Amino acid sequence: MKKTFPLAIEGKNRDRVLEAVKHEVRKYVRRERRRALPDGVDFWDFDCRFGPAEAEAVVVHFATLTELMDAVAKAGGNQFFVEILASHGRRQHRPASQSQD
Repeated sequence: MKKTFPLAIEGKNRDRVLEAVKHEVRKYVRRERRRALPDGVDFWDFDCRFGPAEAEAVVVHFATLTELMDAVAKAGGNQFFVEILASHGRRQHRPASQSQD
């Protein structure tokens, strides 16, 4: 998903538009997570970018997306850009501790 979302739409409540955008992002992520995993992959991970425009977007963690959307809306921004790309996730094994407590 690579999209610029406008927040200031004439005739629509700004808060409702923001909630609709969050719903669209969550819906996309749910759909991507339902896809079959390739061999050797443990889960679907997401590479995300966020910013006021595509040229100004920076890499962010997926868990912070809704907070960033809220911050833009609270600051009075008229739009923001979101890019979410599904990638292969592999679990990192923790090294065995030498002393078992």
